Amino acid sequence: MNKAETIKALRESTGMNRKEFCDYFHIPYRTVSEWERDGRHAPDYVIRLLEYYIRMEKLNKKDAR
Repeated sequence: MNKAETIKALRESTGMNRKEFCDYFHIPYRTVSEWERDGRHAPDYVIRLLEYYIRMEKLNKKDAR
């Protein structure tokens, strides 16, 4: 899975739309849009931090069942 797919999968795993995701994590909307369209690449540490935070805060909707 490339970085764009990973970011989109992380966002979708929370059940949030792009705006909600950006607001929650305080990331500019355009930045996430560019990451998801593969126009820019999220740094590896940001992806790891998002994965960790989503897991630790139990934001993953699949785990909430």
